[in-house]
Amino acid sequence: MDAHLAVLYALQLTAEKLPTPRADGDREALRILLCARQELTTTSTGQINRLKALLRDGDDTDRRLARGRLTDTTLSGLARRRLPREASRERAVRHGEIRRLAVAVREAGRVLKANRGELAAIVNDLVPGLTDRRGIGPVTGAQAIVSFSHAGRCRNDAAFAALAGTSPIEASSGQTTRHRLNRGGDRALNKAIHVIANTRIRSDPATQAYVIRRTTEGKSTREIRRCLKRYIARQLYRTLTPAMTPTRAASA
Repeated sequence: MDAHLAVLYALQLTAEKLPTPRADGDREALRILLCARQELTTTSTGQINRLKALLRDGDDTDRRLARGRLTDTTLSGLARRRLPREASRERAVRHGEIRRLAVAVREAGRVLKANRGELAAIVNDLVPGLTDRRGIGPVTGAQAIVSFSHAGRCRNDAAFAALAGTSPIEASSGQTTRHRLNRGGDRALNKAIHVIANTRIRSDPATQAYVIRRTTEGKSTREIRRCLKRYIARQLYRTLTPAMTPTRAASA
């Protein structure tokens, strides 16, 4: 009966109001790339931690490498390192594991770079100019598109903010009026907006001026970040809605 009622409801709608499936075409390609990136990042982080732990137990040179950033040059040097003939079994095993991890981390970096390039190409095709906005890169832009899904999923920017977990929640007490962050919603989208907000706080002069102004008004850092994330959610919604709305020709 529920299926029958759903069909009757859909038949009453015009073609423009029919929902668009979430998993289709380029949006599905973005979702697959994001899932792959998350897996690669988790695996690579574990390998980096193990590699640094092995380097910290080595000589002074290895300990200096462990304290620094493992660049591609550093990883290539570790991968080419030769084992002395008089090395003990323990040192030989450590040496082999360091080389293996160095090669794996270097390859993971290359795969992540290629993944980022694929994300950028699809994002720029779907929403031209999105990554030109301050703080929005291929990864955060892709997550915003995947969570937005299609025009009509969220009826307005407030609904999109609730989906992103950036809508303010009343937290007033007594004579104090305040709001707090929403802990619900799509946490992947919330994380992307959080990254955008932090990037703008660090590098965008307009955002920095806003933070200074709200601080002088007595707002806390959390409250200021909450306001920024709500503004970013509104901006994303207004950018994605016209770009992701199918044209009449495409609908026909």
